[in-house]
Amino acid sequence: MNPPPEQLTALAKQHALSLFATGISAADPYQAVQQCLTVENQQLKLRLSLDNSLQYRTQHWSKVHLIAFGKAACAMIKAARDIIPPQLLSDNAIAVTNYENVCVIEDINVFGAAHPLPDLAGLNAAQQCATIAQQAQTTELVLVLISGGGSALIPYPVDGISLADKIATTDLLLASGAPIQAINCVRKHLSRLKGGGLAKMASPADLHALILSDVLDDDLSAIASGPTVPDATTFNDALAILTQYGLSDCIPNSVMDYLTQGQHGHVAETPKADDPIFNTTSYTLVGSNSHSLNAVFTAAQNLGYHPQIYQHPLCGEAKEVAEHWVLDAKQWIDQGITAPMAFLAGGETTVTLKGQGVGGRNQEMALAFALAAQKHGLKAPWLFLSGGTDGRDGPTDAAGGIVDPNTLHNIITAGLKPSDLLDNNDSYTALKSAQCLLMTGATGTNVADLQILLIYP
Repeated sequence: MNPPPEQLTALAKQHALSLFATGISAADPYQAVQQCLTVENQQLKLRLSLDNSLQYRTQHWSKVHLIAFGKAACAMIKAARDIIPPQLLSDNAIAVTNYENVCVIEDINVFGAAHPLPDLAGLNAAQQCATIAQQAQTTELVLVLISGGGSALIPYPVDGISLADKIATTDLLLASGAPIQAINCVRKHLSRLKGGGLAKMASPADLHALILSDVLDDDLSAIASGPTVPDATTFNDALAILTQYGLSDCIPNSVMDYLTQGQHGHVAETPKADDPIFNTTSYTLVGSNSHSLNAVFTAAQNLGYHPQIYQHPLCGEAKEVAEHWVLDAKQWIDQGITAPMAFLAGGETTVTLKGQGVGGRNQEMALAFALAAQKHGLKAPWLFLSGGTDGRDGPTDAAGGIVDPNTLHNIITAGLKPSDLLDNNDSYTALKSAQCLLMTGATGTNVADLQILLIYP
C-alpha cells in the first residue's frame, strides 16, 4: 500500500473503480429478486424481509401478473419469470425501462422509455401497466417489481393534464434544485399510477411489490413515487413546493388548475394509509444504497484501507457538499494519517442550474471537490470518485467523475478554466478534457449514488 509516488495515482484509481464496481454488484437486481421468491408444491412464497425472520406471504393464487418498471426492470422480471412456474404466469407480463437497459426477454413485453424526462413511449407503457392491474381478479396476484427511475418511465397524467405539460413541469422541478422527495410529491399528485395509484387499480386483487431502493432513507413512498404504497403528502404540499422553488408562475396552467382543484377538495387525494385498498398489499425491500455501501466497506478493508462510512447520506447542493468533504478530509490529514483511509458515502445531491453547460450532480461534485482541494490545500495524496450506480449522471453518457490532485492542471493544460466551467454547470466538458469522466455504461440497476474518497499518508 506504499508504492512509489508515480504509481500511487494509478493504484488509487484502480482501487476506486474496483470499489465502485463492488457497490454496483451488491445491488444486482436479478439476485435481489431471486432471494425473495421460492416455490413449494407449485405454490409461490414471497419473502417479506431480508432479515433472519424468514417471514413469507403465500396463497394459492390462480395467476400471477408481472409488472416491472425502473432501470432494473429487465433483470428483475427475468428473475421472477425464471422462478415462478409457467402455468401460474399470465401472458401479459411487462417490463418498462430506460432505453439504455432494454433487452429481449422471452415471454416478456419489454418497453423502452425516456428518463429523466418522460416521453410518449413511457405513456403507452404506463397505460398497459394500468390495464394489467385493472384486469386482475380477486384470486390473483399482481407482482410489481420496482426500481429507481420509475417516476419518469411510467408517466400517466390525470385527466386534463397533457404529457407535454407533465414533461414541462418535471423539467422545471429538476432544474430548480428541489430534492427528489419534493419533485415526487408534485408528480404523485399529477399521476394516475404514482402515490398509491397502481395499488388502487389492482384492488381487490392481491398485490406484492419487490422494491430495489434508489432513495437514501428507503422511503417507499419516494421510490418511483410510491405507486403501491400510501402517500402521506397532499395537494397543499405540492403547491407549497412550487411556491418554495419559485415555480408557481412558470408551471403550465393546467397543472396549477388541477392542483388548486385538489387543494379545494374537488379532486380526490392520493390514497392514504387507512385506505382499505392496502389491506391486500405488501412489499419487500430487496436492495438499497446502504446495502451497497456495506459491501464497499468490506471490500475496502480487504484492500488494506481503514474505511469509514458517513453516518448521514450526502444531500444538498453538490458544490457545497464537495467542499464540506474537503474540509473534513483536511481535518483528518492535519491530525496525521498513518494508514490509507477510505471515506465512503451514499448520496443524492442536487444541482441548481445557473449556466448553460452539460453535466450531472456527480460530475459537478467531482469537479467542485478538485477545486476545493486546491483552495483549502489538501496536502496528502488523494483520489475522489462520485458516481451514479445506474451508470448515467444527468443527461450525459458518464456515470460521474473521478478526480485527483492532477485534475485541475490537466484541465488548464487543455486550455480551459475549471472554475468558469463549474460556474457554467459544465462539469462534463471539464472532466472530459482531463480524462476524468467515470464511464461504466448502463448498469441495469440503481441504488442512488456512491462517493469514495481515498487518502494516503
